[in-house]
Amino acid sequence: MSKEFKRILITAALPYANGLLHLGHLAGAYLPADIYVRYQRARKRDVLFICGSDEHGVAITVTAEKEKTTPQAVVDRYHPLHKAAFQKFGMSFDHYSRTSLPIHHATAQEFFKQFHEQGILKEKEEQQLYCEKDKMFLADRYVEGTCPNCSYSQARGDQCENCGTWLNQTELINPVCKICGSTPVVRNTTHWYFPLGAYQERLEAYVRERSERDGWKENVLRYCESWFKEGLQDRAVTRDLSWGVPVPVEGYESKVIYVWFDAVLGYISSTKEWSELCGEPERWRTYWQRDDTKYVAFIGKDNVVFHCIVFPAMLMAWNDGGKEQYVLPENVPANEFLNFEGQKFSKSRGWGIDVQEFLKFFPADPLRYALALNLPESRDSDFYLKDFQARTNNELADILGNFVNRTLAFVQKQFGNVVPTCGALSERDKEMLASLAKAPESIGSYYERYRFREGVIETMNLARSANKYFNDSEPWKTAKSNPEQCATTLHVCLQIVRALAILFEPVVPDIAQRMWQTLNLEGSPRDAGWESAGKAVLTTGRVLQPPQILVTKIDDAQLEQMAQSLQEPSPSAVPMVPLKPSITLDDFKKIDLRLAKVLGAERVPKSEKLIKLQIEIGSEKRQIVAGIAQHYEPGDLVGKTIVVVANLQPAKLMGHESQGMLLAASNQDGKLSLLTVSSDLESGSVVK
Repeated sequence: MSKEFKRILITAALPYANGLLHLGHLAGAYLPADIYVRYQRARKRDVLFICGSDEHGVAITVTAEKEKTTPQAVVDRYHPLHKAAFQKFGMSFDHYSRTSLPIHHATAQEFFKQFHEQGILKEKEEQQLYCEKDKMFLADRYVEGTCPNCSYSQARGDQCENCGTWLNQTELINPVCKICGSTPVVRNTTHWYFPLGAYQERLEAYVRERSERDGWKENVLRYCESWFKEGLQDRAVTRDLSWGVPVPVEGYESKVIYVWFDAVLGYISSTKEWSELCGEPERWRTYWQRDDTKYVAFIGKDNVVFHCIVFPAMLMAWNDGGKEQYVLPENVPANEFLNFEGQKFSKSRGWGIDVQEFLKFFPADPLRYALALNLPESRDSDFYLKDFQARTNNELADILGNFVNRTLAFVQKQFGNVVPTCGALSERDKEMLASLAKAPESIGSYYERYRFREGVIETMNLARSANKYFNDSEPWKTAKSNPEQCATTLHVCLQIVRALAILFEPVVPDIAQRMWQTLNLEGSPRDAGWESAGKAVLTTGRVLQPPQILVTKIDDAQLEQMAQSLQEPSPSAVPMVPLKPSITLDDFKKIDLRLAKVLGAERVPKSEKLIKLQIEIGSEKRQIVAGIAQHYEPGDLVGKTIVVVANLQPAKLMGHESQGMLLAASNQDGKLSLLTVSSDLESGSVVK
């Protein structure tokens, strides 16, 4: 199925204004969105690209308390830093707003009041954790405990980041107030709820229809299916906080609208602000309230539920009220996570590098190119500095840069820096021009299907073919033996340079613009139009600019300088426990790690720390005694697949034999989390 659209509305996830942007953010939502936007603009389509800072929620207040400042001061610092980082990276937003503005507050309150008047929202008295020491209800990130689903010991009060489960904070095991560290009590409070479950049938139909029409990614569909399978529940839309959008209902003056409800409406309020700045206050409706608009929302995988289920349900609820009808996302291309040097980005551990810091060392375009070829489109991927160096040197410089430079240098030397005449075409010339003619459609087809990595690979393959064409044509020989053939070869090469500038513009816009200017062309590659990349329209006799180095290679010293900067501890980093003495590979090979399934578990009598587990390792059953009773309930362990040291000499703990050791991670605060794996792997499997 297909549908004709007259315009495209594109949004990228609103980043939290409580920390710096890192490379994982770029690969998750922002670079894919920008490539798509630049491509669509080159296709001469009506495109609007919207984003902004998410400035409400507990994450902001927690940061403010850590820094002993106010939430407003936090967002006022990070919002301009985000804007500057995005600008330096080459993001081409039409507008970048923020959710602390009055126009956003009014938009969120309008939705809330509409739902309240329609009778959609349900008022409920509920139990919530309350800190008697701090005299406050503990919303979301103010409380931490063990996840009842996966036993992760640092689950938040609203969601477990380890397994992705949305939680009610009273479900947490061993909850702790993150402000003072005390154990909270349960008290009653009143909140408004949105009946998400009432929209499940319509949401399932919506996801199915949009997927069939626009080809949703498999990872997104899996996330949606898992939520539908569990069954959607009512979700609170108010919170006991002082920072956020005030609830516009009498008697709720001390509460704010829950950030999950107000944040997604930031796309609408940002578009409204853009419309006002354009001098056309109602223009935003053209993109949000016309059914011939294609709305595409780019996000990271941790935002799937909000953009594929929650936001569409909110828009459905509004549309049911009979007012102006909002468009729902046509597609929600969500990427998985990007790791850095084999580990997850972590602000708390000071691991990774933020965008601004990276761009102090290197230009944006090489980073955009390396990230584009490493996008976690279907599974998590890794970014390595050595890979970034190799991509820059071996591909951008040695393939693209080399072709452009050698072409222009040869034209300067042999034809006085003027586009030479195209004579009779050989079979080789015709094949090259035929490849050129097909390139816009073949590359564009990948971008239309949100397969950006493959589109970039296809573009660089065209540059590879161009280099081969240059080499096989041997213009250094024909310059003397057949000047007309030499002129034709270089004429074709210059047409390819022009085409590559257009086709590379979505990925490396600065490099593409410099290629364009070297050809002495006006405007930008985008102005020429995507389809024109397949046409040989560069005119004979055009005077060119002198050739220049298009891409500067990265040497090891530059990379080492950046690597050293990464070793400087972040002000917020937690000191790492000192490493133990080094061991050899042979030492490590002596350890036999296996997967084991927990068949049963019980506390060891008279012990506060020990739990006795009955486990299965392949066909063998064993008993392990572990000091995890302060972190796990025995019943929560049954059925889990854990990692054990299978060849450890048996030992006795409080009279109970332990035939192995399970693996767990712990931090300096003593918090512990078992290493568990997917249950579809067989017990007894070797861990390498």
